[in-house]
Amino acid sequence: MQPTATVLVYSDDSNTREQVRLATGRRPAPDVPVVEFVECATPAAVLEQLDRGGIDVCVLDGEAVPMGGMGLCRQIKDEVFDCPPVLLLIGRPQDAWLATWSRAEAAVTLPVEPVEFASALASLLRDKAALNA
Repeated sequence: MQPTATVLVYSDDSNTREQVRLATGRRPAPDVPVVEFVECATPAAVLEQLDRGGIDVCVLDGEAVPMGGMGLCRQIKDEVFDCPPVLLLIGRPQDAWLATWSRAEAAVTLPVEPVEFASALASLLRDKAALNA
């Protein structure tokens, strides 16, 4: 197993980014690597980080301003070669269909519920590890 996993967290709200970090802890599950975070507050910063490579999973805030995570997710799925899996933070459970439209691999509702979030993140990290094996 790799020593660390890099998770990109996009939100214009520092409190949302903090909720993600706290819900994850050092690692979201015992069978996945320790997580290192790359935080982005703008869509341009997300694209720059993805161009650099090394991102294992993206967590995108669907409620972010000026560009929501759903639109950004769809954009990166179209534009980034070998785009990492995306966990989308959505405002309401009814928005799950929009997460599907955006091509996100998973979605959880805001505010971040730690057990649900950690489970979804761990699942994406496992899937990514299985693809790379």
